[in-house]
Amino acid sequence: MSKLLRFLCISFLAIAPCVAQQPASTAPAAPAGPKKRVAVMNFDYGTVKTTVAAIFGTDQDVGKGITDLMVQKLVQDGKYSVIERAALDKIIAEQNFSNSDRADPTSAAKIGRILGVDTIILGSITKFGRDDKQVGGVGGGHSGWTGAIAGMGKKESKAVVAITARMVNTTTGEILAAVTGNGESSRSGLMLGGGGGTGYSGGGGAFNMSSSNFGQTILGEAVNKAVADCATQLDNAAATLPVYKATYSGVVADVSGNTIIINIGNKVGVRVGDSIVISRPVRTVKDPTTGKVLKTVTNDLGTATVTEVDADSATATYSGPTPPKIGDIAASAP
Repeated sequence: MSKLLRFLCISFLAIAPCVAQQPASTAPAAPAGPKKRVAVMNFDYGTVKTTVAAIFGTDQDVGKGITDLMVQKLVQDGKYSVIERAALDKIIAEQNFSNSDRADPTSAAKIGRILGVDTIILGSITKFGRDDKQVGGVGGGHSGWTGAIAGMGKKESKAVVAITARMVNTTTGEILAAVTGNGESSRSGLMLGGGGGTGYSGGGGAFNMSSSNFGQTILGEAVNKAVADCATQLDNAAATLPVYKATYSGVVADVSGNTIIINIGNKVGVRVGDSIVISRPVRTVKDPTTGKVLKTVTNDLGTATVTEVDADSATATYSGPTPPKIGDIAASAP
């Protein structure tokens, strides 16, 4: 072998491992945008109310239970920033919304604007029950749903749950997505799959869908499957939701250092994190024939970032070369 050939072979073997270890060139991942802020209204269960009462022996708010599970699932999935239930319940109480109002997209959008969320989720339970095959003996309890009761054996039991959910844009009231989640569970043996009960005590105890006892029943399994199915579809809609920015204008009502308060709030769409332009009127242009004001000419002073907001006011941190003063215009950035 010639010296040149030996040199080429040695050189190739020396660089080959390095070449093999070179990672494949990939395009940089697109930066993730801010999460959409959502709130989940209590799911309506009017369609299945009679069935629920038959199952548990008394009316139980399964709508609230499924809502709690949905909130928990959406938080875990991490596609949305989910508002705490306590904040939503407080607004509903303050606004005195009825149950019918809560199911109405227009009313829901209003609640969402007050909360400062992008989207509000309305839901309904359309199926909540069982489909049993070859029922065994009966021995008290609530329609055969309480576990570990003598004589309650069933050859095969099946639970069926279906829920629907709609995402409502809080700026326009438009329904952005509508999904349906289904869940079924069946097994041979006891209806509830053991001695755990339903998470509801026949003696008047509180019903808790989040309890492990309920989750281990076939009804609990069906509920969790329906919630997971619905939440997955809502997650898939996150990337396709349009971004709406409210347009508003108010005035500076208070100035303290670089902190300003403006006279408009979330009723008109102001949200925490918004950038607003602070400007000062310098003259007005009027129609010479009618005297009507055609335009107000302003000079931009600087910008401010909203840090707190309520229904009728917002607090913001100002930044700019010219100090603001009361009466200056505060408007949403273009």
